[in-house]
Amino acid sequence: MTAVTLESARHAAERVEGLASMVGRTPLLEIRYESRGRRRRVFAKYEQKNMTGSVKDRMALWILREAYASGALRPGDTIAEATSGNTGISFAAMGRALGHPVRIYMPDWMSRERVSLILSCGAEVIPVSHDQGGFRGSIEQADAYASSRHGVFLPHQFENPSNTLAHEHTTGPEILAQLAAGGLSPDAFVAGVGTGGTVMGVGRSLRRANPRVRVHPLEPANSPTLRTGHKAGNHRIQGISDEFVPALVKLEELDDIVDVWDGDAIAAAQILGRAGLCVGISSGANFVGADKILDELGDDATAVTVFADSNKKYLSTDLQRNEPPGDGFVSPGIRVLSWRAIGCEACCSVGSCGVARSVP
Repeated sequence: MTAVTLESARHAAERVEGLASMVGRTPLLEIRYESRGRRRRVFAKYEQKNMTGSVKDRMALWILREAYASGALRPGDTIAEATSGNTGISFAAMGRALGHPVRIYMPDWMSRERVSLILSCGAEVIPVSHDQGGFRGSIEQADAYASSRHGVFLPHQFENPSNTLAHEHTTGPEILAQLAAGGLSPDAFVAGVGTGGTVMGVGRSLRRANPRVRVHPLEPANSPTLRTGHKAGNHRIQGISDEFVPALVKLEELDDIVDVWDGDAIAAAQILGRAGLCVGISSGANFVGADKILDELGDDATAVTVFADSNKKYLSTDLQRNEPPGDGFVSPGIRVLSWRAIGCEACCSVGSCGVARSVP
């Protein structure tokens, strides 16, 4: 590597650290509600406070940082990734901020807001139809593009260990510190599986503090991919259950899979929205999933989840539809009573290393 290239790489790494101040340290919400007449509370990380408005910023930042450090990503390289949306937005914004061309391969049935946001960042979107392979086809096309030329970096979010590490070293420690500020510790964590990085990384962090914490992966009841090992059925919870079981997911390390109907997730997101928490459909699914865990652990247990993003990318979807209740739905019995935000700055300090520490 020439002196000029080394200097460029060093400068790029410094810019990555500049982006770090815009990622993580998100509020933890304490939501008090009634579920079928029983008073409960669920804690949820409010991830729309990240740079581009989703939990995927954590993973994208960590992958870019590690890629610069290893030399896998160099100044001027093109970033090419397959995604169902939020990851594409994260890499589009961060990649362009760092001066990289960005190509995003995405199934063509994702919300039009996702496409518009990626394009608005100056990235290119390559839509992939069902006939072209859908999500698997998106990955194959990104890989084929990289193999056809030099200077292409593939984040490979579904198998990149940096994805899990991002949550093991930031999201998990933040949750522990924020709960500890109120004298609490988690009994269970539940999160929808897209790449699996969130549930695996947070789970490892929480279990390091307490091996008895339950860690549950969540998927749509309409499409039980984790249970079957392959694409099964269709669903409307964009961002999770992407047609296959990701390599990052180690089901043997996790507790029972939680199933949530997509209609129940939509209705729950609408209920949260009417309480002032404008979240996306997967957040509604995670809220329902946490409520189901409380059915098992008891009303006073501390159940934690993630609100992955806002409702803004779903305004053209069924999130705006009046969703009729279905058999087995939890949402008709839910009524939000109140909620408050526990700021990360009140209880922890997270540096560029991503390690949280309590503040006296």
